[in-house]
Amino acid sequence: MTWSIVARDPATGAFGVAVTTKFFAVGALCPHAKSGSGALATQALINPTWGPRGLAMLADGLPAADVVRQLVASDDGRAARQLHVVDRAGNTAAHTGDGCIDWCGHRTGTGFSVAGNMLAGAGVVDATFASFAASTKTLAERFLDALDAGQAEGGDKRGKQSAALIIFTGEDYPALSLRVDDHAEPLDELRRLYTVSRGRAAAFSKFYATRDNPSGIWDRSVIEAEVQRLETQQRAELR
Repeated sequence: MTWSIVARDPATGAFGVAVTTKFFAVGALCPHAKSGSGALATQALINPTWGPRGLAMLADGLPAADVVRQLVASDDGRAARQLHVVDRAGNTAAHTGDGCIDWCGHRTGTGFSVAGNMLAGAGVVDATFASFAASTKTLAERFLDALDAGQAEGGDKRGKQSAALIIFTGEDYPALSLRVDDHAEPLDELRRLYTVSRGRAAAFSKFYATRDNPSGIWDRSVIEAEVQRLETQQRAELR
């Protein structure tokens, strides 16, 4: 099951993962990222321990290739697993076990990687890769467009069910975390949720506590003023 993208944004240092599949709640265990460290996706016959263990290795400064090598070597079920990783330097590495179900494979580039299994064909990964590589949009929009490009090539050969998108930009918590657990058109729903996230929620997020300001801003008048400013701006953009 599944195809996904893991990436590091060279302009901001943000890390993210986008994924979709014909399986319930892919966002629960497949995508993993940590600010300042890296991102990975574990899929096919998923090994849920690879996420936390891989992020710990990345946080210790291990390069992507070493993370993949160590995780794969530790698992007797490696032939049925798929994994791809991007590290803090933008290096990528991947593993597609020879027991994964066709079509299966991966493509690694500078700063990002695409991998999938149980796909309609190689064109799913190729189209996803090409879309992400060519785009100059925001990181979230690049992820969404790339998954749409892969779906246009057939996507998961069994159909559609769930999708997820996570982005970490510097804090211990995500700047964006969206999950569609069970939906007839998960990518459409993921994009709808992203649009909603850019409204009131985006205004509130500017005032959250951070490492540099552990109390954040709690003055409701300041927060509501930013909400009104953003909503006015968005209405003007829609005219």
